[in-house]
Amino acid sequence: MSETPTENNQPPKFDLDLHTFRLLQQEPFFAALSRRIHKYPTTRIPTAGVTINKDTAQFEMIYNPKFFADMAENHRLGVLMHEFYHIIFEHVTGRLPSEGMSKLWNIATDLAINSHLQGKLPEGCCMPGDGPFKDYPVGKAAEWYYSKLQQDEDFNGEGEGDGEGEGEGEGQGSGSGQGQFDSHEGWGEASEETRGMAKERLRQAVEGAAKEAQQRGGWGTVSADMRQRIMDMITPKVDWRKVLRYFIKTSQRASKRSTVRRLNKRFPYIHAGRKVQRQARIAISIDQSGSVGDNMLAAFFSELSSLAKLAEFTVIPFDTEVAEDKIFIWKKGQNKVWERVLCGGTCFDAPTRYVNGEGYDGHIILTDMCAPKPIASKCQRMWMTDNDNAQNPYFETNERVIAIDS
Repeated sequence: MSETPTENNQPPKFDLDLHTFRLLQQEPFFAALSRRIHKYPTTRIPTAGVTINKDTAQFEMIYNPKFFADMAENHRLGVLMHEFYHIIFEHVTGRLPSEGMSKLWNIATDLAINSHLQGKLPEGCCMPGDGPFKDYPVGKAAEWYYSKLQQDEDFNGEGEGDGEGEGEGEGQGSGSGQGQFDSHEGWGEASEETRGMAKERLRQAVEGAAKEAQQRGGWGTVSADMRQRIMDMITPKVDWRKVLRYFIKTSQRASKRSTVRRLNKRFPYIHAGRKVQRQARIAISIDQSGSVGDNMLAAFFSELSSLAKLAEFTVIPFDTEVAEDKIFIWKKGQNKVWERVLCGGTCFDAPTRYVNGEGYDGHIILTDMCAPKPIASKCQRMWMTDNDNAQNPYFETNERVIAIDS
């Protein structure tokens, strides 16, 4: 930013940094995050806002000192959290709708954030369930609110324009702003490279703030759902499809046979050559117990359809026993429709014994992990489950456990 703390040679009436510590004493996570965001007073905007510095890819908060000086203290806290949520929700670094920046998108992002700040913001702000948004449910994403606003007769004429709609004082909107009290200036203007750098800095900042909050023994008023969203944001993501493909390729073993058609490189015309065929023999054990959801089964079968291009599978349905009469070979190039054939309890020993006795190269078990640890596997074994059970498995194992998107 080119602004300075003494813009127009007039000292600010309100220094936000002097108030931030007191305001965020009961909000350890936001206090830690606040220290990682630069703040600049300015009279160029009437309210406050967050943006990316195009030169440094750092997040910055700009604010009008008078805007904060005239505001009740509990509202100051709410506005601070509102701005930080814009950063956390990646409204600053994300792509704009196809229509570009508009008043509707500005309102939609505010609705998504203010759902989590009820009772903390100035009157007249964009709040789901209140005023012109009384029919709007809380807790939706900005994209959901944007779609609803486009269909709302009271707002569908406001899709164009720069979308600032800034308010004065305690958030009384200036007409078309519909209760917006902050500036969204500069969103979407940074280059893709700058946004990428800013996203990585954001992940590091949020990770550091989350660790501080945990060490200090609390997250303040951050809800359990929001904590989970924040933790998901900083948790490294593993593409389970790539892992599955890698597992299959590393399970391949060589099948060699002699052939006079291939020249022996070491003893040409003396010994026959060798032809090598590589094909993985993979067992896919599908936990069909009642506790395994249909969504998980459907997601897994969907991916197996594309993986059939790489290898041939033996699909083994099981619950407490292997349903041997339901085992089938999924050959290369085939498409299969998933189905549930069992609905009992769960025992992992049953499919492991079956696979051990049949000489497979690799064993993948799709399950909710809700059963005791099984006997050892003679081939490499991998577990695939949903996010909750991957993070909280029933038993501990050194084998790879991958969460899939159901």
